[in-house]
Amino acid sequence: MRNVNLEEIFRHPITQKYLKRSGMEHAISVAEYACNFAIKNQVDPDLATKAALLHDVGHYTWYRDGEWDYELYRENDIHAIKGASRAHKLLIRIGEDRHAAKEIAVAILLHTDSYLPEGHLNLKPLQYVVSLADEADEESDGKHHYRTIDDRAAMERIRNLDRKIDKIKENEQFNKIIN
Repeated sequence: MRNVNLEEIFRHPITQKYLKRSGMEHAISVAEYACNFAIKNQVDPDLATKAALLHDVGHYTWYRDGEWDYELYRENDIHAIKGASRAHKLLIRIGEDRHAAKEIAVAILLHTDSYLPEGHLNLKPLQYVVSLADEADEESDGKHHYRTIDDRAAMERIRNLDRKIDKIKENEQFNKIIN
């Protein structure tokens, strides 16, 4: 049984505020990718989809002369750091398991290397899945943050993901009982 589902996270005013800023359609798409990648990589899809949904909640808007400046963003952004902290606080506040909240926050922290010095990160499986899911949905010059989705369609996709995760979790429980 999950402490908190995606719909509870998605409906929260803090989530709504920051997903509307960073791209709600992108966040949902990344969560869908993360679920599929989690299954393929034997990672908990509950944790993967939560981290993927919240991966960009730390975004700041980088504008110059009234226009989004992608290069300014690439040079100065630390959204993964801010997002990890923001997501952790939100998850604890709404009743997520503390260990799970920490794992999700660390996956958000490491979903991109854009703010890190050059080098190679050795990611844990959950962190890898979230990073891979984000990369799968990226478009050049940050255009993925500007795709739109209406509230009804967004909620339908979130509920579909919750149902998919619940079925996976039920199958895991059944397999534990019979084995």
